[in-house]
Amino acid sequence: MDFNNALHHHLNKITEKNLTAFLSTVHPSTISLILPNGKFINERQDFETFHKNWFSDPDWSMSYEVLKTVVSADMGMALLKILYKDIDPQGEPYEKRYYLSLVFQLQNGNWLLVHDQNTFEN
Repeated sequence: MDFNNALHHHLNKITEKNLTAFLSTVHPSTISLILPNGKFINERQDFETFHKNWFSDPDWSMSYEVLKTVVSADMGMALLKILYKDIDPQGEPYEKRYYLSLVFQLQNGNWLLVHDQNTFEN
């Protein structure tokens, strides 16, 4: 699978909230995640737990626009603009816009996520 197809496959598994398929697109040991609030997750188990909890919430949805990709022989980076929609604890809908940077490494013919960074838009 080329980088572009792997990227969209990864993103589709997020929007589908398919945890098992999503985790198959993530490097088995080398993964880091930076949330918009600056929280840093650098352990695979913590990464899985975060996504398990997030995917179990039925209220959110997101759409994305790919702004830029850079691909070399064994690394690929994508910069995306995200529109995230959810419902707050009081039942009120809200939206957030942020940038998502994803870095993938090619391993044994598979593009696997190694870094995920989220930054709120001003």
